[in-house]
Amino acid sequence: MAKDNKITMPTSTAGLTRYFDDYKSKLSFRPQSIIILVIVVIIIEIILHSQGLRILGF
Repeated sequence: MAKDNKITMPTSTAGLTRYFDDYKSKLSFRPQSIIILVIVVIIIEIILHSQGLRILGF
């Protein structure tokens, strides 16, 4: 009979590491702030696209 030379992994986490559990960002934004910022950028882009030549003088 041949010997079984098996390598076993730890059963608790199986080698997976979860980094986001112990990381806390110093910057935090409310979702409402991000939505307002995106809407403002879209409005500015629409204005520049339609009136950019007149406003910037290119």
